[in-house]
Amino acid sequence: MISEFEFFHGAVFARILHSGQQVLSIKPYSEADNAAYVVNDSKAVYIKYSTKRLSPWRFSFQPRHHDMIVQMKEDMGEVFICLVCNNDGVVVLTFDEFQNVVNADGGAGDWLSAARNKRQMYLVKGPLGRLTFKVGKDDFAGKLFSVSETPIL
Repeated sequence: MISEFEFFHGAVFARILHSGQQVLSIKPYSEADNAAYVVNDSKAVYIKYSTKRLSPWRFSFQPRHHDMIVQMKEDMGEVFICLVCNNDGVVVLTFDEFQNVVNADGGAGDWLSAARNKRQMYLVKGPLGRLTFKVGKDDFAGKLFSVSETPIL
């Protein structure tokens, strides 16, 4: 039987694979947290998912989750937070976007919310407020893979 986390993490991996059009390696970042991964030995990805069927989707961040994300940023330089909104889509946040809406100290009870109306982008908010822009379902490649990275021909 496929576990729930494997199912939702697989959605992120498929998006990464199909949006990058390049050689790809994915490995666990740490055995201590099954949501933390390294992509192409240069970028960190932290995955959270919500099984709620409809918008808004809410994601909780315990202090240990926040600490792991900060550690990944320090170690890798780039870290992306992927929010899987059940079968609706994946919201990708940069570290700075994440820090703009959650408590910098990773306090207890941190959360993120992603909401979307039909055919619209995601509105992301947290305890510090909301992002000043909406995040598209197709922002994945643009955030994870810079234009300077060479695609496979």
